[in-house]
Amino acid sequence: MDNATLVAVASVITAGITMAIGSIGPALGEGRATQQALSAIAQQPDERSSITRTLFVALAMIESIAIYCFVISMILIFANPFWDHFVS
Repeated sequence: MDNATLVAVASVITAGITMAIGSIGPALGEGRATQQALSAIAQQPDERSSITRTLFVALAMIESIAIYCFVISMILIFANPFWDHFVS
């Protein structure tokens, strides 16, 4: 196996691991945030609009972590900075 193939295999495996680990945390965080928000709405239904608005902002912030992991995976697969070093 030459160096270019080794870099390609390592990039794909690393991208897969990045997406696997990078999606578990946000999924658990979103579930926990939704659980707490629904519990708060059940206890104080008058504050539903405030809780819902805050929940959506929090879910967007949590989801950004998964998006960053996706971007890193795409960089590793399609624009790997190490690729030019080993090809030449």
